[in-house]
Amino acid sequence: MRSTVGPAFVAAIAYVDPGNVASNVSAGARFGYLLVWVVVTANAMAGLVQFLSAKLGIVAGISLPEAVRARTCRPVRLLYWGQAEIVAVATDLAEVVGGAIALNLLFGLPLVVGGVITGVVSMALLVFQDRGERWFERAIIGLLAVVAVGFVVSAVVARPAPQEAAAGLVPAFAGADSVVLAAAMLGATVMPHAVYLHSGLVRDRFGPVRSGDHRRLLWGTRIDVTSSMFIAGVVNMSMLLLAASALQGSGGDVESISGAHAAVTNALGGGVGLLFAIGLLASGFASSSVGAYAGAMIMDGLLQRRVPLVLRRMITLVPAVAVLAAGVDPSRALIVSQVVLSFGIPFALIPLVRFTSDATLMGQWVNRRGVTGVAMLVVAVIVVLNIVLIYLTVA
Repeated sequence: MRSTVGPAFVAAIAYVDPGNVASNVSAGARFGYLLVWVVVTANAMAGLVQFLSAKLGIVAGISLPEAVRARTCRPVRLLYWGQAEIVAVATDLAEVVGGAIALNLLFGLPLVVGGVITGVVSMALLVFQDRGERWFERAIIGLLAVVAVGFVVSAVVARPAPQEAAAGLVPAFAGADSVVLAAAMLGATVMPHAVYLHSGLVRDRFGPVRSGDHRRLLWGTRIDVTSSMFIAGVVNMSMLLLAASALQGSGGDVESISGAHAAVTNALGGGVGLLFAIGLLASGFASSSVGAYAGAMIMDGLLQRRVPLVLRRMITLVPAVAVLAAGVDPSRALIVSQVVLSFGIPFALIPLVRFTSDATLMGQWVNRRGVTGVAMLVVAVIVVLNIVLIYLTVA
């Protein structure tokens, strides 16, 4: 049997994308250690969601988009695919903008040029997929390691206060702005395309699974999900701790990624600023290619239409580059992208819980009542917080 390690690490890159950088750094800079508990809670929720997605792919042998297609009529499938594509464009916007900002910070490149380079590099990464899934996994895991080193080392240098960080584990808010940021952090953590993608990754990895192998594969998948989400959680926590220890009360523009980078450089030196920018760049490159891969899998699963990955990458790159060319503030573009992503989260999570709780589809591996209850609670919390995010952002 093939190794179970890998698919969750590819999906995990979505949890450390530029949207996470923006929301976590903003939370730490504005509210210090107050929202540490949000990072921990969001990561635990994401771990459960990703395991259920992988479970569907292993037991049922289909991806989440394929399961939706099998249980809906054509008009519903088209509408479902439409919202998924809108979410994919918003996802790509955040990731390309993040890569463009990083290239601007590192080399002074115009944002439009940086966006194009990010798209080209992500196309190159997708070529690895044509050589085999393990090549693509290794490339993405390598970039995830760069992201982790960039932000974890930066946080260690910043020397966060352990007692204050521990106090932040107690759930609390400080006004409406902290609620908005908490919802944005959650929205940037639980990503719809990662949920769709994971089920397809394990389906492709293991193919048809014999009944006697389910237990071993599910156990190995728990390890894969737990370890990958632990790394993603450490990276997200490092982003917040870095901002809380080095940026809170520093003054200046710390709401934008560029402003936060400048503040980090001033407070901790050019070396830490360089690590911050490199971590952001690796995040943009990897998450952009994974997002394009997920979009192709969604289209194939829902419509049974395959578009070459590189062609799809070129098509979805256009809106992101157009936004940068129009002179839209990149930080504002990131915020808007997170709001659009919020619309897509219920469409991914509700069917996932429903399908994995369906005994006719999952057989003996159907969710137990306790798991279904927790999953429904997680979905409810995520959906409500994202509705709050949309409302407060518009208001």
